Amino acid sequence: MNRFLPFLLAFVAFVGLAFLPANDLNVDPRPELAIGASAPLADQAMKNVDGAMMSLASSKGEKGLLVVFSCNTCPFVVGNGEKSEGWEGRYNDLAKFAARNDIGMVLVNSNEAKRGGDDSFEAMVAHAQKNRYTMPYLLDEKHKLADAFGATKTPHVFLFDGALKLVYRGAIDDNVSRAKEVKEHYLRNALTQLGKGAPIAQPETAAMGCSIKRQ
Repeated sequence: MNRFLPFLLAFVAFVGLAFLPANDLNVDPRPELAIGASAPLADQAMKNVDGAMMSLASSKGEKGLLVVFSCNTCPFVVGNGEKSEGWEGRYNDLAKFAARNDIGMVLVNSNEAKRGGDDSFEAMVAHAQKNRYTMPYLLDEKHKLADAFGATKTPHVFLFDGALKLVYRGAIDDNVSRAKEVKEHYLRNALTQLGKGAPIAQPETAAMGCSIKRQ
């Protein structure tokens, strides 16, 4: 009997893992949206921090829409004191840059697991006011939009053209810690190219950030 014990333990462990929630296994709900794909749930209404109901379709500019999955607490977003500035400090500049290229921008909060605390709607309102957001900050109920996009991080960037076809996805740039030390402006480059009607030279990069808290 003893010689079968390792196999029995391995089987029990496998069965136990198979029935764990997907979040515990860090399993993404869907693959990331493919380049060239249409924006899913484009007409789904989401609540903005000003109380208005908005959709991706109603938020886009003539030449496109920038969607950034974000939150109130992730160090990759808000920073970590002297160690990191976080990407949030670049949001308003990105919104201005996008607008100059006739591209809209929205932030989306999909952290359903934190709706009773740090990522509640009330906390989103306060966070947007504190950081003087100049773009909509939308509540993604039950992480439906994040699931449809295959978004997994905060921040996680998805840039669409005027027909709401995905042209870029991934990271904002290559340095979350210091904006002045950025060497690769992935998103700005994509915004510029989209604004000019040129092909996106680098349509995909790896998103970096905290996991979206679904459960």
